[in-house]
Amino acid sequence: MSSLTNQNIFTVSRLNAEVRLLLENEMGIVWLVGEISNFSAPVSGHWYLTLKDSRAQVKCAMFRGNNRRVTFKPQNGQQVLVKARLSLYEPRGDYQLIIESMQPEGDGRLQQEFEKLKLKLAAEGLFAQSTKLALPEHPKRVGIITSKTGAALYDILDVLKRRDPSLEVVIYPTMVQGEEASIQIAQAIGCANSRNECDVLILGRGGGSLEDLWCFNNEIVARTIAASQIPIISAVGHEVDVTISDFVADLRAPTPSAAAELVSRDNSHKLQTLNNLINKLQARFSHYLTKNKQVIIGLLHRLERQHPTYQLQQQSQRLDELFIRLNRAMQSNLAAQSQHIERQQYKLQLHTPSHYIQDQRSALERLEQKLITSMDKNLLKARHQLSLAGEKLDTVSPLATLKRGYSISQTESGQIVTRSGDVKSGDILVTRLNDGEIRSTVS
Repeated sequence: MSSLTNQNIFTVSRLNAEVRLLLENEMGIVWLVGEISNFSAPVSGHWYLTLKDSRAQVKCAMFRGNNRRVTFKPQNGQQVLVKARLSLYEPRGDYQLIIESMQPEGDGRLQQEFEKLKLKLAAEGLFAQSTKLALPEHPKRVGIITSKTGAALYDILDVLKRRDPSLEVVIYPTMVQGEEASIQIAQAIGCANSRNECDVLILGRGGGSLEDLWCFNNEIVARTIAASQIPIISAVGHEVDVTISDFVADLRAPTPSAAAELVSRDNSHKLQTLNNLINKLQARFSHYLTKNKQVIIGLLHRLERQHPTYQLQQQSQRLDELFIRLNRAMQSNLAAQSQHIERQQYKLQLHTPSHYIQDQRSALERLEQKLITSMDKNLLKARHQLSLAGEKLDTVSPLATLKRGYSISQTESGQIVTRSGDVKSGDILVTRLNDGEIRSTVS
């Protein structure tokens, strides 16, 4: 068994740091579609959320400097497309996405497909300046590929009529919006090449949203433009609108009217030549930027990982997490204390003197009622016993004897005479009968 060295033994901090660098260096930038959940925006200004689908989820952070560029307010349950780099939150050991940009899923998918096709065609050389055809200095016939009812056609015709009425025009009508527009545009370019009757072609339409202009971002249209033997000027939308057709075409015009000016002659011919050179320079510069964009982004990401801002972001995220945990703990503690106070108040109410006095009053009332009932019962019993005793006493009472014809003799002092020797001559006797008394003198 091989011996261990200090280099073989990792601390947790070192392991997490190594894994973070491995994730960031190997994965780079990723595009991700998912549903927002657990969205929170603390006072720090950073956003924290979870992106999920039906089977999995991943934690995400979007720092204040990046989320300021988001044009909508994220909501839980919303489907979004994000551009992010994979990283690791070292204090907790959780891998997460650091979001750099966020778009609603619909617009984001179109933009992602646009960037994907742009990189693909650029890698194949379809944007290379060396493959582009030069515009004729004095074209005699111009072909216009656009909608026959669109404003772009009338703008082009107005400019051509004003600048060079002798210039012949051939219109190749086609749809410039919708699912079938790409096929019709490619067919119109093919038709113009097969008839070979024009010196230059203008492919254009008015402005619109990315979805409205999507037929000009079609790969079939791009390859048809690249294969054209007739020089093509792309004049799609307004100056700020950019399509794949602009990169593939031999020249890009900011508007349909500008394209008409490029192919027509007037007294400002030298200015036109200068504009052509400027357009070529812009096209070359755009190609150069496209070619080196990924290299620059990679260097920027490397710089960001070495920049103190990254550590500040980590610490800021940790601070937000601790703040949330503290807030939850305080709320939980307050809830527990509130419940304890409620229980103590309930116990206090149960032992309050008013309840005790009320209970004692009720008990006293019960005892009073019980005493009254017992007194009534004892009084009734005593009355009954008294009645019985009275009846018994009546049976032995002298009065009862008197009723039967007997009498009682007493001296005036009240002494009962039971023997003849108890009286002497001249004493007054009181003889008590049942219905009265007789007074007599002893002789």
